[in-house]
Amino acid sequence: MNNQGYNPSFKAALGVMQQAVFELLKWSNFSLSSEFKTEPESSAITKAKELFSWAETSEIKPKPLRLLFDAVKLEHKQDNIYYAQPQVIKNQNPIIPYPVNQEPTEDELQTLKNQINQEIQDLNLTQSDWDNLSLLTLIVEKYGSFISFVYPDVALIDLARSTAAVASALVEDSEAQNLYLIAGDLSGIQNFIYTISSDGALKSLRARSFYLELVTEEIVQQLLIKLKLPKTSVIYAGGGNLYILSSGDQEKAKDAVQKVGDRFNKWLRKTFQGKVFLALDYVELPTANVSKEELSEAWEKVPQKLGKLKHRKFEAEISDFLAIKPSYEPCRVCHRDDTENLKPLSDQDSVLACPTCRDMFRLGGELLKVDLIIRSPEKELTGSHHRIDFDWDQTPIYYHVFRQWKQITTQESDTVLLVNDWDLEHYRFRWFKNPSPLFLGQYAQESYEEQNQTIRANELADIAEGIKRVGYLRMDVDKLGQIFAKGLGEHQNLPRLAGLSRQMTYFFKVYLNSLAENREDNLFKPLGNSVKSLSQSDRKNLVFIYAGGDDLFISGAWNEVVEFSFDVYQSFRHYTGQHPEITISGGISLAGAKFPLYQAASESGEAEEKAKGNGRDSLGLFNTALKWEEWLGKENIKVSQLQTIDATIKKYLGMDFTLDIFGVLPFVERLQTLEVNTSRNFVRNLLTTAQLQEQKIKEFQEKTKAKGDEDSLNDIRYYLHLPKIAYTLARLPDKVRNNEGFRPVMTSLKNPYNAPYFRAIATWIEYLNRRSNSQDL
Repeated sequence: MNNQGYNPSFKAALGVMQQAVFELLKWSNFSLSSEFKTEPESSAITKAKELFSWAETSEIKPKPLRLLFDAVKLEHKQDNIYYAQPQVIKNQNPIIPYPVNQEPTEDELQTLKNQINQEIQDLNLTQSDWDNLSLLTLIVEKYGSFISFVYPDVALIDLARSTAAVASALVEDSEAQNLYLIAGDLSGIQNFIYTISSDGALKSLRARSFYLELVTEEIVQQLLIKLKLPKTSVIYAGGGNLYILSSGDQEKAKDAVQKVGDRFNKWLRKTFQGKVFLALDYVELPTANVSKEELSEAWEKVPQKLGKLKHRKFEAEISDFLAIKPSYEPCRVCHRDDTENLKPLSDQDSVLACPTCRDMFRLGGELLKVDLIIRSPEKELTGSHHRIDFDWDQTPIYYHVFRQWKQITTQESDTVLLVNDWDLEHYRFRWFKNPSPLFLGQYAQESYEEQNQTIRANELADIAEGIKRVGYLRMDVDKLGQIFAKGLGEHQNLPRLAGLSRQMTYFFKVYLNSLAENREDNLFKPLGNSVKSLSQSDRKNLVFIYAGGDDLFISGAWNEVVEFSFDVYQSFRHYTGQHPEITISGGISLAGAKFPLYQAASESGEAEEKAKGNGRDSLGLFNTALKWEEWLGKENIKVSQLQTIDATIKKYLGMDFTLDIFGVLPFVERLQTLEVNTSRNFVRNLLTTAQLQEQKIKEFQEKTKAKGDEDSLNDIRYYLHLPKIAYTLARLPDKVRNNEGFRPVMTSLKNPYNAPYFRAIATWIEYLNRRSNSQDL
């Protein structure tokens, strides 16, 4: 048995997972050998199971799983009922599991049972496997993520992990009245990631994002070691945030928080000049509340306590901050000036950079795809492509990066992180001593010019359709903090909270990789190819700089970034059952290959803020923020069915008719078929119309100042365009105007409902048709 199995907390978690596997195999009619015995049920396990109503009765067995997102309610509830499709998570690149609106049939459940039966039989479990907490947890996750247990909307894996976390926290005192929720937040991430400027910034930025994921992982590892807890006690970790359930021993929680926090912040201050700070604290959680609505009270206290720490960051070392220190020539990448160890970033002709930035640049060259990471006290490991050092005072830790999975001899003190890997065989002790999964949003197109390297910004610009620009996309889930804290209401409990966290993590860190890699297999099937590719290439020329718990930052050929944003939106909405309150907003900026990447990131962030300011559920693009429905558009749609148009506008413009075309994308697709010269003149006139419209609206608003004359403002917004549009259409060649397929375009452009979209339509078409050799803008 791995030595962690002798730790009482590990034994409690192992006992819970053994029971969960037993329930899963019993349900699938798999005959487990009598030699496999579950750990004796301790009082801690019994208490944890009682809290979540996991009783030993014939009624408690896996059943169809209701979609957990359906339970969310802030102001508007979900009117529909969705179910997970019973399935097994693939070993690599699992496709996005969209819910269905009908309860799975017995035949569908039987298909899952048969697959579990066959694959576990092929695995040929041994006693060593039965004592392997990581392997058993992965078995439950692989086969139990799409069936319910105890609660109709809680997956077996989320019930099992939550029960294991509570049992581990109760091993010292099963009757403890309180537990502690330890929470951490790395602040200053934006400063660390985005404020760099140099050649190869895309590669460096990606490396910094990856690096911070490992920093979060190391914080978790340090806390678990200090608290003597297993990985199942981690409720969430990623993107600089973490939550761990600890015992009711306040002194133990306080000691772990203080020592790990102090250690990390000394290292962060030294390594990053105080740009990054770890806010780490704990809140009391009454044991009974892990299964009650009151759990949200503890959850809401976390940002309050961490917020106070952020306002007092590094206060214990304020004297060191104020001390007079020598200043040197600043690093040309991150601008730090506390080191004189500056050397060329890559070759003798490149900018001078500090050791950290040089290391980030080298790391970026190894991150096309990572399969394996080994955390070890050993400085050298054979076959490692890159090493990341956490140079603590006495006991340094090293993370060794491997591009491809391979068998490596590891020690008891090593932890092996398997990236986006559900292959059960890889988690057996015959391969590694301490295996653990790590999820990373890491898709990147390989360079066309250099093997095993991530595609460069200049390549992305050259590949782009039309204007040679790189696109930068930032997206995040709207109101996610409120959803976690209050969204589940009376249904709030730890398994549901863990389930929401897991499913968000899966979407951004796992399924988006699959969507970028294989769009056809991962789009929601009824959509078909509703977002037609406006590119000449089917390849996804994208680079994931960051994709985490609820947000992403992606670069790529600008036209493919725009299309991918639509794919992400539609996939996310169907993944969450089109819940009215679980939406996502995004912003896209376009820049030349040599444009400072930190500035492009800032501009995409500003575009995202415009989208949030548009009532959320929006995309900011081409200096315009519109609802996703307006960007994607629809054809042959009744006005009454348009969800994003305000009722007062519908009343003002009328709603008893059908629009041939509505929104931006359908116009772009149709107008792209025009000849180049015809298109150029048409687009120029359309853009002029939009500018005139915007100018008149601005003049009217400045003149009237106060609100009141909404009808006059709407007259300008929706009807001012008509004479100019009629003139523009009249100047089109006869063969265009008389084409039956073009008549819906002419009719719909004159419709007031499409008046707000002229700038977006014209800009999009202009960029698709423009040829530019300039890379400097």
